Amino acid sequence: MTSSDQQAGDAGRADEPAAHVWAGPGDAEEEFAAVAQPTLPVPPPEDTVVVPADEDPVSAAASELIGGAPGRHALLGVSWWTAARVLAIVTVVVWALGMVQKVPCYDSGWFYGASAQYDHACYSDIPHLFDLRGFNVPGNIPYVDKIPNPSDPTMQYLEYPVLTGLFVWGAAQLTPTGGADVYREQIFYLVNAGMLLVCAVVAVVALSRTHRRRPWDALLFALAPVLALDGTINWDMLAVALAAVGMALWARRYPVWAGVLIGLATAAKLYPVFLLGPLLVLCLRAGRMREFGQALAGAAVAWLLVDIPFMLANFNGWATFYTFSESRGVDFGSFWLILTQNNWLNVSTNTVNTIVAILLVLCCLGIGWLALAAKRRPRFAQLAFLVVAAFTLTNKVYSPQYVLWLLPLAVLARPRWRDFLVWQVCEVLYFLGVWYYLAYGASGNQKGLPPDWYHASIAVHILGTLYLVVLVIRDILAPSADPVRADGSDDPSGGVLDGAADVFTLTGVKVQAAPESRPSGATSYAVGSSSVHE
Repeated sequence: MTSSDQQAGDAGRADEPAAHVWAGPGDAEEEFAAVAQPTLPVPPPEDTVVVPADEDPVSAAASELIGGAPGRHALLGVSWWTAARVLAIVTVVVWALGMVQKVPCYDSGWFYGASAQYDHACYSDIPHLFDLRGFNVPGNIPYVDKIPNPSDPTMQYLEYPVLTGLFVWGAAQLTPTGGADVYREQIFYLVNAGMLLVCAVVAVVALSRTHRRRPWDALLFALAPVLALDGTINWDMLAVALAAVGMALWARRYPVWAGVLIGLATAAKLYPVFLLGPLLVLCLRAGRMREFGQALAGAAVAWLLVDIPFMLANFNGWATFYTFSESRGVDFGSFWLILTQNNWLNVSTNTVNTIVAILLVLCCLGIGWLALAAKRRPRFAQLAFLVVAAFTLTNKVYSPQYVLWLLPLAVLARPRWRDFLVWQVCEVLYFLGVWYYLAYGASGNQKGLPPDWYHASIAVHILGTLYLVVLVIRDILAPSADPVRADGSDDPSGGVLDGAADVFTLTGVKVQAAPESRPSGATSYAVGSSSVHE
């Protein structure tokens, strides 16, 4: 376990080039090349564990509430209370608190009263879609069979990606077929909440194993307010868990399996496909295109194996998710809603789609340029966060549960409690804003937030996300400010990219690997001991 003195000393060396091994005193050309190309700092030992209370002021202050900074019994591998088990328990507790917050809706708000579920800020799609999407009908198969008696004549099939539809269908099979409608919807919600809790635990354990020396950073995820508030609004946690496992596998140098999990995550929600973009530019810079190709192939095969059967069974049913996303108008949470509701923009949905696509492409090009032009190669998690943040900020809709997409990426990209909590406060304010805005429209006496105040909550959410975006970009441009790299680490989530030398950059400056040898294959680390097994 690192001490604060050791970390302070390491932090001072984080961006200083390590001593270079010269080719020979008489070789002027090679000596010039060695001076021109900086070298990565020497990484810390793999068996050390970063304790947040040693390096994070907020964490250090909070630790005083429970007796101070962790001692020797907090070392990994010396007691039953491993990081993964502690994090899993904390996640379960926070998830349970979130379900308690939904009690007013579970008892009555989802079923009685026009605005009760908004007044208590406990809305969830899950119980409503049990009936509205035909999951209450035994034998009805998503995408293959039409929705029985749809409330919207244009919605003939389920509008979710295939793996999410299968997840929900599986929950429906565990729901009793008899009893009153309200009772069945309540049980359906509980079944889904339990399944999504498993996903949340999987996600937090995967996060704890992505940055090998920093497992306790995952506590940010486990204690996040949005995990409790937004976890059971919809089924996004399924894709979050699959994407988190995919990133952990990439960090452990299993590119094929990482791609498989990213492909499965994309089959559950669209956003994980954007993780492949950062991998492309980072592997290009490091000359690791073979590994990127393996991940890409794994993702494509996994996605196709899930989707092809439904494409063949009923292409129109399978394509509903994509056609619905294209035809959906400007909706909650986006800056587009502010523009349209204030009559500052009056264009068709197709025009908005085109502008959104252009903005997203420009953002991705800018992130790609940053990845190839920065003096030091950015970390995978940093670029992943920037790309998904760009997607959420430019999109024509931002449902409150979309914050879950960014949650694990923010933990890996910027593991600092102060900055994380600033962002979380902004997201909680938006969470309250959207429900009270809907209460304003649903209640007869207009009790809730009027449009102007709702627009303010959207602005708060956007500014909160941009705050983290700016900090991550700053860390990329000035690695000495990056908390992950402060001790000499390179890219713990980078897998084969971690410690790799640059092969291609836009500036011509190519950072070289540290002189110490690094593992080149899949590696198992005995964290908390002095042994490393290859």
